[in-house]
Amino acid sequence: MRRFTRTLITAAAVTGVIAGTAGWASGSTQEAVTGVPVGTAGWRAAGLPDPERMGPAEVARFFAGLSPVRREELARTHPTVVGNLDGAPLELRYEANARSTRGEFGGARVLAHDPRGRGQVALVYGDLARAEHVAVIVPGSDVDADHVKPLADMASELRRATGGRTAVIAWAGYTTPVGVGLDAATGRLAEAGADRLTRFTDGLAAVGAAEPSLFCHSYGSVVCGLAAHDLKAKDLVVFGSPGMRAENVSELGTSARVWAAKDPTDWIDRVPNVEFGGLGHGADPTDPAFGARRIPAEDASGHGGYFAPGTSSLRTFAAIAEGDVR
Repeated sequence: MRRFTRTLITAAAVTGVIAGTAGWASGSTQEAVTGVPVGTAGWRAAGLPDPERMGPAEVARFFAGLSPVRREELARTHPTVVGNLDGAPLELRYEANARSTRGEFGGARVLAHDPRGRGQVALVYGDLARAEHVAVIVPGSDVDADHVKPLADMASELRRATGGRTAVIAWAGYTTPVGVGLDAATGRLAEAGADRLTRFTDGLAAVGAAEPSLFCHSYGSVVCGLAAHDLKAKDLVVFGSPGMRAENVSELGTSARVWAAKDPTDWIDRVPNVEFGGLGHGADPTDPAFGARRIPAEDASGHGGYFAPGTSSLRTFAAIAEGDVR
């Protein structure tokens, strides 16, 4: 009875937070962008295999069976499809997306770009095909194709901290919440994002890229938590996390190492760690009872300061990405 009472009290606190009475800002409801790439109708009409019926491994086999001339032709005539097919050759996707984005994202190679809704994009820093180590950064609220700079800055700082040895992907590949309203308090967008993230990592495996370490910020950690049991990843690193929709590491169902960081000034610490009636995201991953490996973050600042140069968190992130910590 006492436990039930505590649950009700906590649930009431979550409801109050979402209503804006405990520090959460408002946010508008978003519709998740999912499904096959833009241009698929034309691709199908040309008699090409249906992307909806192919997983990344099947996509890789399809392109492996084509001549170089035919691959180039498809990238030229169907750039929005080829550029977004997980499992397609990396260089071909870069080429296709360079056509469709026309240099919109300077300083990085574009591995995916979906213009629908607020836009989604995956930006690559480094040589993904040859890098011994790969990191993927999964963002939280307010990141999209038009507002990707904070995520791109994280990727650049992580790559710099590894001495340029790790290829880093800024993966804005799902519809994120806007603000921290109801979308951020529920798992609806995270569930759609988890499917896309799983397919993305399957695509990396299909083209022979190194198994990645995933760095999941804020609501992005909910995405990673829901996808964890299917993700092809060697590490799951969550920071500024409201929860992973699991009560402990065992419930994630992953063989990846799980790490967690939260600095003492991060406002996420004021969000109740509970899941009740679909609201909230469960246990705090930095709680020792959760079972994650704790990352020092005492010298980071705020909710977005974990990649600041010179911080303990960034140094540890770099060591994890390079496989230098056990």
